[in-house]
Amino acid sequence: MPDIRRARGFDLARALGHGARLFAFSLIIAAGASAYAQAPAPRAPEGASTIAGPRVAVTADRQMVVAANPLAADAGRQILRQGGSAVDAAIAMQMVLTLVEPQSSGIGGGGFLLHYGAERKRVDAYDGRETAPAKATADMFLDAEGKPLAFNEAALGGHAVGVPGVLRMLELAHDEHGRLPWARLFEPAMRLALDGFPISPRLAKQIADTPQLKEFAATRAYFFDAEGNPKPAGTRLANPDLAETFRVIANGGAQAFYNGGLARAVAKAVRETGKGGVLTADDLKTYRALKREAVCGPYRQLKICGMGPPSSGGVTVLQAMTILERFDLRGLQPNSAPAIHLIAEATKLAFADRNRYLADPEFEQIPVERLTDRKYLAGRAKLVNAERASGRAEPGRVATRASRAADTLSELPATSHLSVVDVAGNAVAFTTSVERAFGSYVMARGFLLNNQMTDFALRPRDGDVPNINRVEPGKRPRSSMAPTIVLDRESRLVAALGSPGGPRIIPYVVQTLVASIDWNMDAQRAVALPHAVSMNNGTIELERDTSLVNLAADLKALGHEVTLNHQTSGLSLIQVVRRQGQTRLIGGADPRREGEALGD
Repeated sequence: MPDIRRARGFDLARALGHGARLFAFSLIIAAGASAYAQAPAPRAPEGASTIAGPRVAVTADRQMVVAANPLAADAGRQILRQGGSAVDAAIAMQMVLTLVEPQSSGIGGGGFLLHYGAERKRVDAYDGRETAPAKATADMFLDAEGKPLAFNEAALGGHAVGVPGVLRMLELAHDEHGRLPWARLFEPAMRLALDGFPISPRLAKQIADTPQLKEFAATRAYFFDAEGNPKPAGTRLANPDLAETFRVIANGGAQAFYNGGLARAVAKAVRETGKGGVLTADDLKTYRALKREAVCGPYRQLKICGMGPPSSGGVTVLQAMTILERFDLRGLQPNSAPAIHLIAEATKLAFADRNRYLADPEFEQIPVERLTDRKYLAGRAKLVNAERASGRAEPGRVATRASRAADTLSELPATSHLSVVDVAGNAVAFTTSVERAFGSYVMARGFLLNNQMTDFALRPRDGDVPNINRVEPGKRPRSSMAPTIVLDRESRLVAALGSPGGPRIIPYVVQTLVASIDWNMDAQRAVALPHAVSMNNGTIELERDTSLVNLAADLKALGHEVTLNHQTSGLSLIQVVRRQGQTRLIGGADPRREGEALGD
């Protein structure tokens, strides 16, 4: 194997500085592993997490990062301290997350990134969503009788792999907003991959809860011991194959991933699963990341910006918030039954439109301007009865060129989110995913490949009407990822936030915005708030083992069906507070995961 330490710009002395922090993290893991193992049985694809003890918000004067793993957060802060930009820090954190949180995101997946430029006071949106291979077909997830495959059958193996997009997207953002050399951003992840990192309690539990990983030789060898037992928390896990992959990309740029030996390795891994995978090296060669217009609109005295299609997150969050603006949420007790009722009714209406109208804009006419029009949403808001639940919502009447069936398929929450503010006041909100936990379970050159093809509708038609989110070659599946930037009336940064959680991302972000803006909560209180989720599926989901379970009777009295479940969000939020000529950053990391906010 080539000498990985010779990668251009790789400074071994600087990288060795992480040793003390890595050792401390391993001690924390060892101490907490037994308690973590007693978490309730998983209900979501990434499993339930115990909620960490009380945390306080982190404050800083100059710069801040929040990521779902302490090692990733540390890498981001290192890059900022070296003079890196918010985008530089985000790239370094994504590479570390590929290694230490492989169940959630990585270079074998995709994502969406919002960038706020302080000098121009502008929000740019970057689309790194996966695409369907050229040989993909609309009926590829139907059985011999024309019925959709069971989800686990559809999602497991090479046929579920979409063309990864995250590296092309990050390089595009780096070309426009990076400060440090591309190669330097890979140093923290390369160092950890070579020397190893302690398996965290969350990753250990995920491995133990996913025995199907043993069906694939690469994941069995990596995540299990010689006897087939899942490697426990605290085990030091090295990944020299991934370190070599990082070296190649650090030296050659994203092109080294999309055109050459790595692309052929990805295609070979997909082909050899025996699952009918159709992704080829040519699919990677032709992939393009896209720069899109952010979807922005007012809320109170602020402006909320999100990601447009093919993500449904920005439009749906903005719809819900615009509907809620007509109600006095500030006059309601946080997370009271009346407040939860209003938020649920607003998100139901937004989800009805989401399912009917949102998909890849390169393939369908997506009426974003109409869906976010304040007059249209004022009419939708009139459907909200503050005293009574309305039942399932119907989509609004919005003209499009062609009739398309709604898609109610829900993507699964194997995702991560990170937020960054740099010393110049630039910010990144970046949501990144491999779809379900461990993606397709297919591993190539040290990293896992996504199963984002199952974010398309498994059933391509509803009778004679084609599904708006059906599989088509080159198409990007609809997502719920909702990286969000909030600005004030002068277009100055107010907040950067987002979350994993599949379709629940949207209500998680809506709730956090309401908590931060209307209930004046600091970042840590806002992300730790117990969750109540409504996705227009006939029920309100209350987060199990929280104070919200006491509201079930009150919500039922309002006409809601109520269920209790674990809701494994992974919110990260950075607030910018300006008082008496001073600016402070306030950060919060979701206590449901292992994240951390770090600032200077």
